[in-house]
Amino acid sequence: MLILAISGSLRAASANTSLLRTIAGIAPAGVTVTLYDGLDDLPHFSPERDIANPPVAVSALRTQLRAADAVLICTPEYAHGIPGVLKNMLDWTVSSGEFVDKPTGVITAATEGAFAHTSLLETLRMVSAHRVEGASLLIPLVRTKVMPNGEITDLPTAQAVQAVLNALIYAVTCQSPA
Repeated sequence: MLILAISGSLRAASANTSLLRTIAGIAPAGVTVTLYDGLDDLPHFSPERDIANPPVAVSALRTQLRAADAVLICTPEYAHGIPGVLKNMLDWTVSSGEFVDKPTGVITAATEGAFAHTSLLETLRMVSAHRVEGASLLIPLVRTKVMPNGEITDLPTAQAVQAVLNALIYAVTCQSPA
């Protein structure tokens, strides 16, 4: 099973990226969590660019999304919304449909985060992602719960993160043909 993990932050010391690396490390045998690293390479979305032969970075994103059994997005909140680079990435999938029925989990890890969390869930609804029940988590005051190296120091947060991963795995397992 392959879960594509997407951080909504470009910061080298991002708590969101560190958290996704931690999740990759706790994934059980048979589950690979791969961190998408092309967010900064995507050109600004424009319908005129979304043509039969899209930019290379867009093709690579779409290929990785199609290959993934599930997607886990972990994002901060900027100005009460999701970061522009994350929204840009999602815009590139609207016409091509990679999120349609794709089991998707969302973690918003920020100082507050509620606005970004709601916004991201709404965007995923619009692209017809399968928002997995139990795979949505808001981690406010993230810097008090997750260390810069990704270590989760708050037990309820650690349990909730594990539950998000488990819900994604369960959703993929249940939808796979026997």
